[in-house]
Amino acid sequence: MSNTLITILGPTATGKTALAAEVACRLDGEVISADSRQVFRGMDLGTGKDLADYDIHPHHSSLITHHIPYHLIDICDPAEEYSAYRFLNDFKRAYEDITARGRQPILCGGTGLYIDAVVRRYQLSDAPVNPAYRASLEAFSDEELTARLASYGPLHNHTDTETRDRLVRALEIQEYAAAHPDRYTRLPDMQHRIFGIQLDRQEVIDRIERRLRARLDEGMSDEVQRLLDNGVPAERLMRFGLEYRHVTRYLLGQCTEDEMFRDLFTDIRRFAKRQMTWFRRMERNGVAIHWLDGRLSVADRADQLLASL
Repeated sequence: MSNTLITILGPTATGKTALAAEVACRLDGEVISADSRQVFRGMDLGTGKDLADYDIHPHHSSLITHHIPYHLIDICDPAEEYSAYRFLNDFKRAYEDITARGRQPILCGGTGLYIDAVVRRYQLSDAPVNPAYRASLEAFSDEELTARLASYGPLHNHTDTETRDRLVRALEIQEYAAAHPDRYTRLPDMQHRIFGIQLDRQEVIDRIERRLRARLDEGMSDEVQRLLDNGVPAERLMRFGLEYRHVTRYLLGQCTEDEMFRDLFTDIRRFAKRQMTWFRRMERNGVAIHWLDGRLSVADRADQLLASL
């Protein structure tokens, strides 16, 4: 499997990290994270890094701990911007490093855009902001700009048309890429084996609630307070969404603790649904995903995955 990338995906709270670590242990592999928030340092509980899952006990021995190397976690500060373009370049470096050492790369995460970008080989460019080009778009309606964006080809990211700012940025990137075809990110050739963790909707909701309560008990509010104390602006934290938006609002006195939990729980459920929608769209676009039974133990899921390779 020298040029085969194993990918493990699924909605939040389904145990992707534990499975990836188990498979990596059995295949002498290393894990590459595909999570748009786990790249940030100091954001641990809120992003669900589950770093303890990378220290596993082979053959169920309590005497031996095997650490699974991971990549693209804790690689930048919360004040930095991180993009799909940057992810693809970071992924390429990690993949080439892992394979050059004869080890098995395993991509694991829930950010559909990042996974889709690798699997379907998006060609992205790091387009700088172009004030003159942006000014030239001001006279056009959103509908006209959407039609112009569609003229470049099928959309990879359908959220590009959700707001005027996203639409303008998407056009800016396309315009730059057309003028600079040599500045695309190009991934190495690889084969793909993609596995998803599947659970029924109610089980996912139950797991989300249990995990959310556990993370609050472990100090997620303290984590957000530390980020604020270290100078990360509240507005910046709230842009990360989900846990960071709602816990920051609570710490600023904009909602009660009960309101924070209720609204956050609702938003995480909606997020999990959007994740599955993205993965199903990948399948409709021709990406083959082998679905694993999320009710099985981690070891049994790993057996099922390895038997399918």
